[in-house]
This record gives sequence, C-alpha cells and structure tokens, in this order.
Amino acid sequence: MNPYIDIVRKNFQQSPQKTLKESIYDAFRKTIILREIPAGERINEKEYAELLNISRTPIRYALQELAKEGLVEHTPKVGVVVRGISLADAYEIFDIRKALDGLATIRAAQLMSADDFEALRLLLEEGNRLDAANEIDALLQNFTDFNNFIYEKSQMPRMQNIVETLREYLVYFRDVSIRSHKRRHIALQEHWGLYEAMKEKDEGTIQRITNQHLDFSLRFIIEEMERRNIG
Repeated sequence: MNPYIDIVRKNFQQSPQKTLKESIYDAFRKTIILREIPAGERINEKEYAELLNISRTPIRYALQELAKEGLVEHTPKVGVVVRGISLADAYEIFDIRKALDGLATIRAAQLMSADDFEALRLLLEEGNRLDAANEIDALLQNFTDFNNFIYEKSQMPRMQNIVETLREYLVYFRDVSIRSHKRRHIALQEHWGLYEAMKEKDEGTIQRITNQHLDFSLRFIIEEMERRNIG
C-alpha cells in the first residue's frame, strides 16, 4: 500500500467552511510542502480516490491547483509527479516575509500597550529557557507564538490572512533553519533586538533587524536545501 496516502489522510481536515475538494487540496498541499511526500513521487489519482474513499473529482481539482502553484507537474507518459519546494520558492517567500513582517512589526510597536510589551518579554524569556534546555519542538512553537503575537498586535487581519496562505511553507522553512543550535541562538538574539527596537518605536532599526533576521535564515535554508539537492 502507498504509505503517503495515510499521511494525506492524516492532514485531511474537513470543515463546514470548505468544500470537500478544497479540503483535499489543503491536505495534499500541506503534505507536499512539508515534504511528507518527497519530490519525484508519482500521485495516482485513481489510487488516492479509492483508498481515501472519495470520487476522483476532488483529487483532480487538488492536483490542478497544485500544478498552478508549481508543487506538482504533469509529466508525459508518467502522470502527476511531485515537484515540492524549490530554491526559487524560498527566495520568493522570504521577499514576501521581509515586506509583511517589517510592516506588521512597526505597526504592532505603535499599538502595543505596556502590558503587551511585558507579555512579549515573558515570551522571549521562555524562549531562552527552552533553548537552554534544548527543548527544540517547544522552542519552535515559541518562535511561532512570537510571530503570531506581533501579527495579532498589528491589528491588520487582511495581512494575517495573507500570511496564513503561506503557513505550510513557513513551517517547513522554520523547521529547517531553527533545528540548528547555532541558528536558534542567533534567532533568539534577533528577537530580543526586535523587542528593544519596538519599545523605542525605532522603525529603521525594526526593518533592519527584520531584514537581517530573514536574510540569515534564508542563507541557512538555501545551504541546507542545496545540501539535500533540493533545487
């Protein structure tokens, strides 16, 4: 039996807000971005439909949408093949993040209360503790909480919706970079630098540290992707 079908099933979450075909697309998209289906793997529409106990129509829709996004491609005489994440994807996503993260952080700094800054400080203290204890998975969640806190305090829900569409990409890139002890330690220092710049409402320093933070992560990710032959 195809082992990847169980992973797609695990990532499949149907809700009243989405149609079946949209939920199937989300499940495939998440599975491919997180590289739980490796690049080069063939996706057999009929096989997935039978084992997921659904018609082929939502599978076909999902594969068409994934092809538009460049995550799969139709190969003559082979069928649909997973392409996965490329170096070009990494560069594009980080260019988007520079623009959005900088804007969100500057806006949050303008709107946050003293209590908000105290909550952010405590979140950073917890990150230090988790890093020292080498609790990697909890630290990854702490970094996510840090980013989510800033986006929430920016009070820009439409921007949050844009970031949400990139969520699986961001989880993959975060896991690749932050699992390195060196990168975790530097990222924590950069978060503290952002916190201090936000308290001072220093927009220039906020944007500079944001760009530096993302450039450092991107360099690490590109090196890792090249090491894994992900082009």
